Amino acid sequence: MRYYLAIDIGASSGRHILGHVEGGRLYLEEVHRFENRQIHRNGRDCWDMDNLWEGILDGLRACKAAGKIPETIGIDTWAVDFVLLDGSNQVIGDAVAYRDGRTKGMDRVVDELVPAEALYSRTGIQKQLFNTIYQLTALRVHSPEQLSAAESLLMIPDYFNYRLTGVKKQEYTNATSTNLVNAQTKEWDMTLIGKLGFPQRLFGPLSMPGAVVGELSSEIQEEVGFIAKVILPATHDTGSAFLAVPARDENAVYLSSGTWSLLGVENEKPITSEAGRLQNFTNEGGAWYRFRYLKNIMGLWMIQSIRRELNGAAYVEGKTSKYATGRTWSFPDLIEAAQSAPDFPSVVDANDGSFLAPESMIDAVKAYCAKTGQAVPATVGEIMQCVYRSLAKCYQDAVESLSQLTGRTYTSINIVGGGCQDGYLNQMTANATGLPVYAGPVEGTAIGNLAVQMIAGGEFKSLQSARSAIRNSFDIKEIKPFQN
Repeated sequence: MRYYLAIDIGASSGRHILGHVEGGRLYLEEVHRFENRQIHRNGRDCWDMDNLWEGILDGLRACKAAGKIPETIGIDTWAVDFVLLDGSNQVIGDAVAYRDGRTKGMDRVVDELVPAEALYSRTGIQKQLFNTIYQLTALRVHSPEQLSAAESLLMIPDYFNYRLTGVKKQEYTNATSTNLVNAQTKEWDMTLIGKLGFPQRLFGPLSMPGAVVGELSSEIQEEVGFIAKVILPATHDTGSAFLAVPARDENAVYLSSGTWSLLGVENEKPITSEAGRLQNFTNEGGAWYRFRYLKNIMGLWMIQSIRRELNGAAYVEGKTSKYATGRTWSFPDLIEAAQSAPDFPSVVDANDGSFLAPESMIDAVKAYCAKTGQAVPATVGEIMQCVYRSLAKCYQDAVESLSQLTGRTYTSINIVGGGCQDGYLNQMTANATGLPVYAGPVEGTAIGNLAVQMIAGGEFKSLQSARSAIRNSFDIKEIKPFQN
């Protein structure tokens, strides 16, 4: 049996998922799961990189213990965050997390050097204050010594690939999230990088998904007990998730549903129009130079945050939530609560900056409703109904905007990722958009990661054949909109 290993690291946890093909069907097996957590260090919210690294190694050891050795390994993570290395390949500073507040005001600094219209026309990437371009600007303004000392910039999955193999490669799909890759040339925009005052030595050749990074180093081979090649999937998790969408027709909208909701379509060319910029659509680079034209929506982050608060955990480390109820709330409990308040009418803009990293998500929802003159939710059910209604409304608005920008009429929404299991949100999405929803597969990101490895390994001839196998391998649920 030929095994392939996807190491899929999300905002709250990482998973090692082995995949193999048998009889034309794709089979998955989760062999390890580990926590991803943020820590407060040197006044910043940072990723616990040591914990992530140990989680990666533990998962590789678990493959050895199971007697299922992967031929290739691929890592995907979230986008925009990075590590700087000095000339001795030592980490400079901390791996600061994108929700940290260090980028506040950095958009104005960038705008003075490169107007927003010009930036979007070059890169096609939507403005988000946590984009790498603003993180690097924060370093240039507040910690220029770190940039001066840096010899390498590696996005998070690039860094872990380096630690596994000793080989540094900058992968294309994740690089596009930096807002520093030219959408037309598909390479680092050195003119832009020069204008912004970033060291050009940090930006080397970009490698495409499917490229081999290298074999596990001798040190890692001894550590985990086997030899395997590390290969590049679409290391940006959304890039992998979109590859797993088993769309039935070309007029399907894709929705990768997790901590973030990424709603859009695949295009052969970027759309960098001023209309697209004003509606904050982005052109993320994908495998085989396909562009994901999509809208970033806050997504399940709001629900996850509310659940943590109700269970007693505050966003600020070391504090207890004032909304702790003394019971443990599950996600099904929250759905049931929302269903208990079906007529609560208030909605919020899930993309509003007040919901990015509030000390209390519940307070942020209440404050937004009060500020906009709407009924303020008072119960857990009203809070959850407001959030669910708001997410469905954001999806509806995004589909309508997408149709206007592309001139196409869309006929379905295909949801992959953990959020596809939320039947209540799926039904509300179908009702709001008037489109049928196809939910699944759940492990979309890992499946897309594996698809690239399997194409490189000769299991599938093309993305089309891989998607056909995905459609035949996993349960895809159809949810039709209610007819009024």
